Amino acid sequence: MSFPRDRHLVVAAALVDDLTRPTRLLAARRHATSHAGGWEFPGGKVEPGEDPIAALHRELVEELSLQITVGAPLLGPMPDGAWPIVEGWRIRVWLALPDRVDVRPGPAHDRLRWLGLDDLDSVGWLPADDAIVIALRDLMIGAAARS
Repeated sequence: MSFPRDRHLVVAAALVDDLTRPTRLLAARRHATSHAGGWEFPGGKVEPGEDPIAALHRELVEELSLQITVGAPLLGPMPDGAWPIVEGWRIRVWLALPDRVDVRPGPAHDRLRWLGLDDLDSVGWLPADDAIVIALRDLMIGAAARS
């Protein structure tokens, strides 16, 4: 897959308890960098020539020592389904099921928290993730309505 030169790509996982009817989401609080204290979806930069899904798997192992099952993409407004984050950068997000629920913070995060639908606003999400949280909330509400 190629993407515009002026748009660097980040990938992230919306770690959920169920890929078809999610009721909980795992949020991660940044430990270091200028975003310290902000809550986000775990993930990271795609290396040049790297497949985005391979990058997602690599980042989850690096950040949380976690294997995942990748589900559907959480599509954003950009032509490739990405979400704009900061100038020159975009993020693609996939629903993902962790291989275990007892996930522990890794080097990039100091805290993890499972959030239900009513808890999504209880953490201080990074501003770039606000629209993604809204889309995920809509997905969770839709899944609950189908139950």
